[in-house]
Amino acid sequence: MPCQPKKCVKEPKVVYRDIFHPQPVEIVQPIEIVNRHHFVPVPYVVTTVTVRDEFPSCGVAGIRGMKKKSPSRKK
Repeated sequence: MPCQPKKCVKEPKVVYRDIFHPQPVEIVQPIEIVNRHHFVPVPYVVTTVTVRDEFPSCGVAGIRGMKKKSPSRKK
């Protein structure tokens, strides 16, 4: 007759299963907004306008055939 195996029963081992359930928690985080103003130089062009009239003299660049008048003398 074959030997029969013996049974040995140990004490139970405890196994934990953690189950989490979400719970809303209100957290207040204050935020302060600071507007910082900075002055930055921006170049821009300012123009001034000068208008002048020029009339050609009849001497050097005058019309051909015209004589240059001599200044008249008063006596």
